[in-house]
Amino acid sequence: MSLWTPGGEHPIDDSRGAGQAGPSPAGDPAGMPSFDDLSPEDQEQAREIAAQMAETQQRLAGVPAADVVANHVMGLYELGAIHLSQETPNFDEAQLAIDAMAAIVDGIPGRMGEAEPTLRDALAQIRMVFVQLKTQVDDAAAGADD
Repeated sequence: MSLWTPGGEHPIDDSRGAGQAGPSPAGDPAGMPSFDDLSPEDQEQAREIAAQMAETQQRLAGVPAADVVANHVMGLYELGAIHLSQETPNFDEAQLAIDAMAAIVDGIPGRMGEAEPTLRDALAQIRMVFVQLKTQVDDAAAGADD
């Protein structure tokens, strides 16, 4: 088992006792202190974070992957919608989110379970909104040039 920190991943040495982590590798590139350099309070906090992460991983392992993927696809939908809903829509950013959404939805057909029809509808809707907004902005820009 290991503990992930912004300074890198650190192995937890189970031979030292349950829940105690070993020192970080020498020459940590981020300049982070080793586990042993932390105060007892910070060490306890690190142990608690590691335990929470392990618990979260166990819960996530019990969820069908299709459900997790569907959740992330809807996150991409929301990201695209956010960029499109700006006063001046950010089409490049929205297009990236929509294309990523399409890559998943179109790339794994028949594997997303009950959520697949909803995801396909959401993709079609956001594509339609993108085209409508882009046309409006382009038409307004062309009218301003006249």
